[in-house]
Amino acid sequence: MKKFETILFATDFSESSDHAFQYALSLAECFDSKLVIVHIINEPVDLRGFYVPHISFDKLEEEIEQGAQKLMEQFERKFLGEFRNFTSAVVPGIPYDEIIKKAVAENADLIVMGTHGR
Repeated sequence: MKKFETILFATDFSESSDHAFQYALSLAECFDSKLVIVHIINEPVDLRGFYVPHISFDKLEEEIEQGAQKLMEQFERKFLGEFRNFTSAVVPGIPYDEIIKKAVAENADLIVMGTHGR
């Protein structure tokens, strides 16, 4: 059987992703694989030409990224337990593009993700 050296797990922090993560973690433990966890911040629509009260576009992007990073930290605390062979990243972009780019960059043997998420 092929050994999975690196498994990439893409999450949107939905319940479907949480369930799929259990499979990714089980596989990583079984094969002693590195687990790469990634969340993609879907690039927001450019609102610079519109009036958005009390917040600049740059500040909005910054707050979205900080919020996503906090969700990633909560996810790690909740699901990883004693498992330490992992890295995580929060990346802005178009989800399918960034998932593929990250899988190539990490030389992932397998991508795991849930369905029916956001």
